[in-house]
Amino acid sequence: MLLLLTLLLLPNLTYSTQLRTSISTRRIPPVKGVFDKFFGLGRPQRTKLGSLDVSPMGVGTWAWGNRLLWGYEEKMDDELGAVFELLVANGINLFDTGDSYGTGKLEAQSEKLLGRFISELPEGSRKDIHVATKLATYPWRVTSSQFVNAAKASRERVGGRLAMGQLHWSASNYAPWQERALWDGLCAMHEQQVVEEVGASNYGPKQMRRLSRYLSKAGIPLASNQVQFSLLSRRMDCKEANDEEGVVTIAYSPLCLGLLTGKYSETNLPKSQVRRQLFKSLLPRITPLLDELNAVADFRGKTMSQVAINWCMAKGCIPIPGAKDLNQARENLGALGWELTPGEVESLERAAEKVSVQTVQNIFMTS
Repeated sequence: MLLLLTLLLLPNLTYSTQLRTSISTRRIPPVKGVFDKFFGLGRPQRTKLGSLDVSPMGVGTWAWGNRLLWGYEEKMDDELGAVFELLVANGINLFDTGDSYGTGKLEAQSEKLLGRFISELPEGSRKDIHVATKLATYPWRVTSSQFVNAAKASRERVGGRLAMGQLHWSASNYAPWQERALWDGLCAMHEQQVVEEVGASNYGPKQMRRLSRYLSKAGIPLASNQVQFSLLSRRMDCKEANDEEGVVTIAYSPLCLGLLTGKYSETNLPKSQVRRQLFKSLLPRITPLLDELNAVADFRGKTMSQVAINWCMAKGCIPIPGAKDLNQARENLGALGWELTPGEVESLERAAEKVSVQTVQNIFMTS
């Protein structure tokens, strides 16, 4: 079971090499009503991520090529490109990826797809797109220069500009001697202007503070820390520690691999065998939370996914839900432009406390 969950949480899986055909002639308009609150003078509201002005919700691109968990096929590339255009048209400008998203001959396919999609945007709009990539803590990356070179390779794949480089996970649990080289690599890639901001992922409060204070000695702020954060993984200890250090919390898996969408049941499980096994085990045990999510969604005229994503924003995080088709992208956009009330937030959290299980954390998550 631990191996199964590790596979779920570390998506270093297979990606396609075939890129979609050009969709540069198709322009997708904004989804009506999505930004009723977020549009002022024709521009969506932004939030700060270090020096970057980013949308209050980003997009995770784990599924953009992943076959084992998300059923990716090469024929999906056209729709993935349309998803990208739809999100950009509706003000989303933060795209999270990783150089380990695709291995072997399909290495870094998610980054390559993003680079292709960005290149097909009108030239004037490309500068507003912020790609944040997670650089894998591979055992052969043992010097700061190797980490910088990895960032340079990612920068080229995404089109020549990399807004943020992030440590995908800490080596402190299994190879603590490697950690200092990784931190020095973050410093060097920032100083050499390979990236504009630096961040971390899967860093618990103690190790995050160590990293933040190490970087600050070099005059470099830690912009963000990406953690598994949802109603089934309420890591407020990480959020509070991040806040104390002035670090933005990016919430990955805000829908907990789809468990919080309300689209699945014990008789309607995902096609992926790995997710089927996980959902079969967890769905019967999270009924009180799903019932409350459904009640709030019905009352607000929203979907359960939109409520779950909005909860993350209510807690002060930037969620990065995935979107592998246009329906998912449109639904995610519906999480914006409104806010849960404090009472609704409290009722959801009370329901979550009744659940007998929480999502197992990433095996590389530190203390």
